[in-house]
Amino acid sequence: MSSLAKRRTNKRLTLLLGFALLSPSVPAQQQTDYVFHAESDLVLVNVTVRDKNGDFVRGLKPEDFTILEDNKPQRVVSFDIENVDAVATQDVAQTKPLPSPLSLVPAANAPATAANAVSQFKDRRLIVLFFDLSAMEPDEIDRGVTSAEHYVDTQMAPADMVAIVSLGSSLLVNQDFTSDHDLLKKQIQAFGTGAGQGYEEGTTGTTEGTPDTGQPFTADDTEYNIFNTDRRLEALRSVAEKLAHVQQKKSLIYFSSGMDRTGIENQSELRAATNAAVRANMAIYTMDMRGLQALVAGGEAQNASLRGTSAYSGQSMISSLNSNFTTQETLVTLASDTGGRAFLDSNDFSQVFKGVQQDTSTYYLLGYHSSNPARDGRYRRITVKVNIPGVKIDYRRGYYAPADYQHSTKEDKELQLEQELSSELPTTDLPLYLGLAYFRMEPNKFYIPISLVVPGSEIPFTRSSDRDKATLDVIGAVFDSEHHPVDRVRDTVKLAVDTASQVQKKNVQYNTGLSLPPGKYHLKFVVRENQTGRMGSFETDLSVPDLKSQPLKMSSIILASQLQPAKNGAFPSPLIRDGSEIIPNVTHVFSAAQDLRLYYEVYDPAPARAGQSKAGESNAPQNEAGAAKPGIHLLTNVAFFRGRAKVFESAPVELTELNARDRKAGVFQLDLPLSQLKPGFYTCQVNVIDDAAGSFLFPRLALLVRPDATAAR
Repeated sequence: MSSLAKRRTNKRLTLLLGFALLSPSVPAQQQTDYVFHAESDLVLVNVTVRDKNGDFVRGLKPEDFTILEDNKPQRVVSFDIENVDAVATQDVAQTKPLPSPLSLVPAANAPATAANAVSQFKDRRLIVLFFDLSAMEPDEIDRGVTSAEHYVDTQMAPADMVAIVSLGSSLLVNQDFTSDHDLLKKQIQAFGTGAGQGYEEGTTGTTEGTPDTGQPFTADDTEYNIFNTDRRLEALRSVAEKLAHVQQKKSLIYFSSGMDRTGIENQSELRAATNAAVRANMAIYTMDMRGLQALVAGGEAQNASLRGTSAYSGQSMISSLNSNFTTQETLVTLASDTGGRAFLDSNDFSQVFKGVQQDTSTYYLLGYHSSNPARDGRYRRITVKVNIPGVKIDYRRGYYAPADYQHSTKEDKELQLEQELSSELPTTDLPLYLGLAYFRMEPNKFYIPISLVVPGSEIPFTRSSDRDKATLDVIGAVFDSEHHPVDRVRDTVKLAVDTASQVQKKNVQYNTGLSLPPGKYHLKFVVRENQTGRMGSFETDLSVPDLKSQPLKMSSIILASQLQPAKNGAFPSPLIRDGSEIIPNVTHVFSAAQDLRLYYEVYDPAPARAGQSKAGESNAPQNEAGAAKPGIHLLTNVAFFRGRAKVFESAPVELTELNARDRKAGVFQLDLPLSQLKPGFYTCQVNVIDDAAGSFLFPRLALLVRPDATAAR
């Protein structure tokens, strides 16, 4: 789809968004016994205890430790000691990558239980080398490659298991966890052959203090910087979440050239990355591969002279120092908030590997369940004490508590929707139903009306002023047969009615539409009610037919019981006629007191022959001279069956000319009272005949007629 067509589609989506209340209520989803919820509130703390000589203090027991959270004592429920140094005397060299539950790329024969993961990686040092190729110049990558090779050759201990991850155009696992030196060096050396992306943080559009390269202006890259930083932080979060099921401490060494943040724009993703690392017991060690830098007041010799007066006032030097500081500040935050360390302004890059090995050689692993049940997302400070005087204790100082929906930020809520949309598993906390159809607008373009239905009884209401109000968030995506995204829907529906009971007995329906060419598609929609944050998802396949080869070209059939006034300025949808919009009935459930409205279209019918009509008399339109004009001859009616017995059939409707000439369509809109049908299930057969072409179709739909509740009273 071209960019112009896509913009038109987005505009059409905006204009057609709406909601309606349906009379029949959708039955709530039945509860089953097969409900699985996995949630752990165990807080893990790695504690290193050293004496005055720097030696690790061994032999401590759980009762020797006191853990405070926000100055309130906590009970230690799990206790273990990890002694990586003990593996030094064992022959642990691996000739192949070790398949395991820790594997970033799961092996087919890998055990999947957390218990196996704990036992297999007991007393192992788990290290992830993360090369951020999107943020380093080639010379910076060469420094990272050299330092990593030096670690593998001279510093890598027998207990070390190392994985290699890189971020370029996408996040890749280049080497899974292994102790094989040759495999690690082969992948590390591959980064030295033009793997860098050469990205440099852009400016904010001002020319003051920038090199005068002769360009008429300086581009404003602020929004790109925001996106790029979020992308890098999200990659760190993804690695942490992948390793969260292993309790042992993990160390991630992050090779980069700094990370800039724009105000508070990246705060949500930074917090999500640090929280994921803390929950996964993964410490991040950050390395600034720019090394020790010399900042020159007048600019570097290889650059052009600086614009403006800042080079003479000292402002350019201050700006350079501030820029360098801001790119390093995020690295320091990532390290300090996850229990790692930041290595900055140094050309000795081997220090980071020594620091990781020292921090993870031997440590106590303590776990406790917080006595604070509030899910408020606030920072909680951890204090660990040992009943031995004169020792030094190292541990992480706190964590962010999990946040329920009401305490989540706007950015977190939006991220929740995006994650659910991309999830391979459905969510069913909020019942959701979806209906689709297709109508031809042009020879190679179809309008797809989409209807989402949520039972009104599932939406909680809060009293505000004199009206009950609720809000629904809607997000959806359409993918083609290759699973490439084609279009998206994102909207917030504000529902306001006079009484909550009016909605509780009915359903809330959200209608939208989009334009697609013929083909096979996959749709997924997620709806969230914003009182408790419950979500429901629905996904289905859609086949938009190419009608060119069909003898009788027909649209979908819409069953409806309600009309609503069309909004001013709404895009001309086929479902809008004479100022009213047809509201599709997704459930096909009707009351006996309602009228059944059927809407469908026939395209490119054959020209009628002169004198052709159902009565054998000429019915072709005539011009002023009395000569017959080319017309059509379409016949249709509806029959209702219970089992094999026909219980009702409507009178035939005849169409002799196109009533939607711009689309070469003959439109049928039938209105049938259901009072003459007894309550029960029916098969509705729509008979369509193109008498001139001798072609016909008899599509069938199921529907349910319920008793008239008002008559019963």
